[in-house]
Amino acid sequence: MSHQTGITANESLLHAFGKSKNGKIRVIKISIENEQLTPASVQNVSKDWEKDFDKMLKPLIEPNTPCYILYRLDAKTSLGFAWLLISWIPDSATIRQKMLYASTKATLKTEFGSAHITEEIHATDIDEVTLAGYYKHKKTFAAPAPLTMREEEMIELKRAEVNTHITADTRQQTMSGINLPLTASATNGIKDMARGSYNYLQFNIDLQAEQVNLVKAANVELDRLPKEVPSDAARYHLYLFKHTHEGDYLESIVFIYSMPGYSCPVKERMMYSSVKATFCEAIHKLGLDIAKRLEIDSGAELTEEFLQDELHPKKILHRPQFAKPKGPPNRGIKRLTKPAAAE
Repeated sequence: MSHQTGITANESLLHAFGKSKNGKIRVIKISIENEQLTPASVQNVSKDWEKDFDKMLKPLIEPNTPCYILYRLDAKTSLGFAWLLISWIPDSATIRQKMLYASTKATLKTEFGSAHITEEIHATDIDEVTLAGYYKHKKTFAAPAPLTMREEEMIELKRAEVNTHITADTRQQTMSGINLPLTASATNGIKDMARGSYNYLQFNIDLQAEQVNLVKAANVELDRLPKEVPSDAARYHLYLFKHTHEGDYLESIVFIYSMPGYSCPVKERMMYSSVKATFCEAIHKLGLDIAKRLEIDSGAELTEEFLQDELHPKKILHRPQFAKPKGPPNRGIKRLTKPAAAE
């Protein structure tokens, strides 16, 4: 994932990241200072993670100042200890601070190692950065694990066996598309966008693993949006289009499916086309309401005028009536001929 703001970790933070993998560090507080990600505090493990939670985190939270906190849990993954990432962005922070921290989070995750981060919290209230708030967060966002392709097929098969009355409508439900699971980063990205952290997300399909991945999460100005669309590969995009229409200010989520013609392999074109509908359903379940679905060949199509026309088609109030074409000019005076009298 590219650096969205150009802000990267300084040497001190990279050193702390390296030491954190030995399991002795419990907390790393990170601030943005002088356009660098900087360690504001590093604390070692004292007791178990639950007892350390409130004791260590509470002194680190400044009511009006955003920060990131990486907190080491005691659970382990195949890569080592699991980490919780807390993005503390209070409502009282300035708009610039909110945008800066939201658009730099992806870079922080990349430099620390996204695979080590198993959970994330976007906190705006101090109560959310407590052990009780953490458990409340887990309960709120608890969801069943994504189903495999085989499990989805079995569910559809059982549904078809129960519903034996086949009509055009039931056929459409069972043939609606392929349902691929979303990676944790894709799911978290959609939730983050629903919370207002980003206005742009880009996804691709891993054809080998058969899953939808998050490629990029950022805040992108409309005039830069066309440059985000690859010219050599298919992608899905979500964009928060902020605009006015008939005097009203609107924020509309637009789903964009970009397919650069026939330069992509047939399998890729078919997969993206088949997954599109079920992916949009998953996006809706994660808290984003899509106002419009679009298909484009290239990013050059994504102009403000194009999005406005797609969201708010111009209505034709009066259709011109068909006018009988005029005859050729200078035909002369129309002559009347009388039938000849019978002899």
